[in-house]
Amino acid sequence: MKIGFGLVAAAVVAGLTGCATKEEQSIDTECGIDNCTKFTVLHTNDNHGRFWENRHGEYGMAARKALVDQIRSEVEELGGQTLLLSGGDINTGVPESDLQDAEPDFIGMNMLGYDAMAVGNHEFDNPLSVLDMQRKWAEFPMLAANIYKTVKADDATEQLVRYFEPYKIFDVNGLKVAVVGLTTEDTATIGNPDIVSDLTFTDPTAEMVKVIAEINAAKSADVIFATTHMGHYQDGESGSNAPGDVMMARGLEQGSLQAIFGGHSQNPVCMEAGSNQYAEFKPGGECVPDKQNGSYIMQAYEWGKYVGRADFEYYGDELHLASYQLIPVNLKRKDADGNRVLVAGAITPDQEVLAALKPFKEKGEGKLDEKIAVTDAQWERGDSTEQTKLGHLLAQSNRSKLGADFAVMNSGGIRASIEAGDVTYRDVLTVQPFGNMITLSNMTGSQVVEYLSVVATKQVGSGGYAQLSGIKMTVDCKAAQVAIHDINGKGFNADESYTFTVPSYSASGGDGYPKLNPVDSGYSDAEVLYGYLKEKGNIIGDEFTPVVGDITYINSESETGCKLSKQ
Repeated sequence: MKIGFGLVAAAVVAGLTGCATKEEQSIDTECGIDNCTKFTVLHTNDNHGRFWENRHGEYGMAARKALVDQIRSEVEELGGQTLLLSGGDINTGVPESDLQDAEPDFIGMNMLGYDAMAVGNHEFDNPLSVLDMQRKWAEFPMLAANIYKTVKADDATEQLVRYFEPYKIFDVNGLKVAVVGLTTEDTATIGNPDIVSDLTFTDPTAEMVKVIAEINAAKSADVIFATTHMGHYQDGESGSNAPGDVMMARGLEQGSLQAIFGGHSQNPVCMEAGSNQYAEFKPGGECVPDKQNGSYIMQAYEWGKYVGRADFEYYGDELHLASYQLIPVNLKRKDADGNRVLVAGAITPDQEVLAALKPFKEKGEGKLDEKIAVTDAQWERGDSTEQTKLGHLLAQSNRSKLGADFAVMNSGGIRASIEAGDVTYRDVLTVQPFGNMITLSNMTGSQVVEYLSVVATKQVGSGGYAQLSGIKMTVDCKAAQVAIHDINGKGFNADESYTFTVPSYSASGGDGYPKLNPVDSGYSDAEVLYGYLKEKGNIIGDEFTPVVGDITYINSESETGCKLSKQ
């Protein structure tokens, strides 16, 4: 189903369902043959290494290519033109991609004909030398107006210069369309400190104001869009995260930015019409994009599961959103008999893309498919809002390897779930793709209280939300203070010494954790998990179920973590 926003709406892909709302038409004019420019923006975000379809035949770049080509053909037949944008985070999430520096993903994006992408925080999971190599692979600009690097001028003075192009101007059937790139400020804390320490991430709203002023002064664009990697948070409530698309739109002159095609929060931005509340979105269902201060805000969930399609009409010197859809890419649901069935029409994958990416898929599969354990449980990644079995499994594996009293595991470092049944090396690398080292710290009890008063009070929904093993305590969210009752069955004494493990990313200050000066164990997180699972062989879910009452949160809107409303 597709709902029109204006008088004229482009055709829908046959057999595919869509989503849309209603926009008021100008009283004085409407889209006609001679006074109207029609064009379509297609968008995806948070690819995270998913260049290949999953085990159920869902998504994948080959099917995405076929869908994009079909839409382009339709749009061109109606006299329109398309832009294809990415909200960033191409890197990290699937072993075949991670082990090859996302080369297959960039090859796929080139074949799909992406016009531009926002730089995501996970573009900084690898050394800058890898990122620079990816920039050479990409046949499209990587945009970020708010990332700067310090360089020395000829006179030896230091100055900040943009590390990426801030924006790109496109000629769309004679209409000048500017696309500005922006990256979350949180990259300075959630990015690997060893990689991002030489970069400066400035306030995206302030940068957008400057860029809009520059574009308007030069009269170089009729329409200004943004492709961002900042996150969409309902009514701007971003919790411990940096402000996202909603707050930026509200901070601009009304209507100065026409649309935002975002990423980072990895959610389908589908709203209850006329409200700031999320709608209950179902694959293939209706989707009303957000609109804040004159700016449409759209996001297509994650992994290429959907292609967002925004059909625009420009007339009367104004931009009108004619229709909007989130088109599923071979997504499936379970029917009453437990069989997986398509939620929309089948998309036949593009054969050229399949042939180009297949060698990358096959490379190293023998090692990745090694069976190392079996489990009776479904291990959910979770949404960083509660203590989970998988979080405790990872924390316990680190703690066990180094003989530590307790363990801290940041939820943002857990990148996938593990299904019941056989567990492979591929699963390990999918769950922990970052290659962090496990560190060991030694503190007095009073120092541990000070440390955890920062770490354990990270708000729910943020990557910094801590999974904790081997400790019992009460967390006062409003006071930002913890009261420890027991560590590793030893009770608790402020003067005693305790050891604990933390991934190197967090120990370096990632996610805003306090910086530590720990011992580097020399073991990577994936290596430790691999050995732990292989040694145990049979993984019983109940063994890692969080014990109710071990961690108690008070003065919070949530019983499972800190959630405080903005005052």
